[in-house]
Amino acid sequence: MSAAIPHSYPIGIKEDDIDFMGHVNNASYLKWVQAAVLNHWQRVAPAEAVSSHLWVALKHEITYRKPAFLDDVVVATVLLEKVQGARAFYETIIKRGEDVLAVVRSSWCCIDANTHRPARLARDIVERFFSR
Repeated sequence: MSAAIPHSYPIGIKEDDIDFMGHVNNASYLKWVQAAVLNHWQRVAPAEAVSSHLWVALKHEITYRKPAFLDDVVVATVLLEKVQGARAFYETIIKRGEDVLAVVRSSWCCIDANTHRPARLARDIVERFFSR
C-alpha cells in the first residue's frame, strides 16, 4: 500500500489575519489551507496537468486546537489521502513547532481549465503524490 508524501507549506501571518481577540481569525485558516493545497498540486503535478486543471473546494472541516499569533512561525503539512473520480480528499495539519493549532479535512473537485467541468486525473499523475 502506498502512503501520501507530506508537503510542507510555510505560512506567513499578517496583521490583517489578527482578530479583535489578538489571535488569528478563523477565516485565515481557510485561506492558508487553500494556499497550501494548491501549492502542493503545483509542486508535485507535471506542468501540463497544472495548466489544464483547476481545483475548487467542496468542503472544509476544521478542528481548532490552539490559537496562533502574529509573530508565530507556522507550517501547514498537506497530505493527499485519496482521489476518487474527480474528487480529492486532503488532511492539512497546521502547527507552530510541535503544537498542533488546527487539523483540516477537506474535499476538492478537479475541473478542466477550459470546460470548467469535473475532470478525473490520470493514474500516473495521482501516483506522484504517494510513495511506493
